[in-house]
Amino acid sequence: MSDHATDPATETFVAHRNLLFTVAYEMLGSAADAEDVLQETWLRWVEVDLEQVRDQRAYLVRITTRQALNRLRTMSRRKEAYVGPWLPEPLLTAPDVAEDAELAESVSMAMMLVLETLSPTERAVFVLREAFDVSYEEIAAAVDKSPAAVRQIAHRARRHVDARRPREVVSPSQTRAVLESFRRALDTGDLQGLLDVLAPEAVLVSDGGGIKQAAPRPIISADKVARFIIGGAGKNGGALTSDPTVVNGNPALVLRLNGEIDGILAIRVEDARITGLYYVRNPEKLSRVESETPLTLR
Repeated sequence: MSDHATDPATETFVAHRNLLFTVAYEMLGSAADAEDVLQETWLRWVEVDLEQVRDQRAYLVRITTRQALNRLRTMSRRKEAYVGPWLPEPLLTAPDVAEDAELAESVSMAMMLVLETLSPTERAVFVLREAFDVSYEEIAAAVDKSPAAVRQIAHRARRHVDARRPREVVSPSQTRAVLESFRRALDTGDLQGLLDVLAPEAVLVSDGGGIKQAAPRPIISADKVARFIIGGAGKNGGALTSDPTVVNGNPALVLRLNGEIDGILAIRVEDARITGLYYVRNPEKLSRVESETPLTLR
């Protein structure tokens, strides 16, 4: 038994912390910013009179959403000055995240990039409604809109996302099989092997953040993507190795150069071929790929 009794506010916050982090991360695409949002949420939560709060979970989600919205607007200005394409910060996740199809899709790199195309309010409404099944009334309180307005925003955001999300749900085992074929071709420098596993319209987005070398804009078409990958592997000036991992609930590769992490490669698979490749090399975004980050929708 603990010598120190935990106060009710702390107990409630700790009980919902993984949920609040997941809400903030899905809204921001940045673990560092999500952690800052949780700190701001905690500072506001300890000032609340708990006896006046009917649903503590909903109240915490509301505070987190408001803080995340404020930060999202600040981040949009930061992204305008970002060097090259911006990708979400990859998170090493536990196997149970991959087993939860709904959670794995909602935090996948492909979905996170689709969410980037929404306005801050649209993103908040979509994430809360679609991923966390928050009521329209609660969302309205979180984003300072009427429930009727939130319904319209949710409908518009859902239509926007549906037009851009993968057309089919691909199982983790299917993705792993495709990724393993890609990995074999990468490790052996097999250009034809890469072409066989890439869809003709494949797009590669690489994020070096101005710190590591990366393509300044997306690379489009299987031939260009394959040649960029083979060429890049040949220019690294060392031993490039790849190992399977699970990032954002989905199979991915951790690439190492002379034993040191060089980047994380996540993929989007459709019709048994890779249509999207997301390569994060910015070292400032690689702090969450060696220890698991717990995520949950509940």
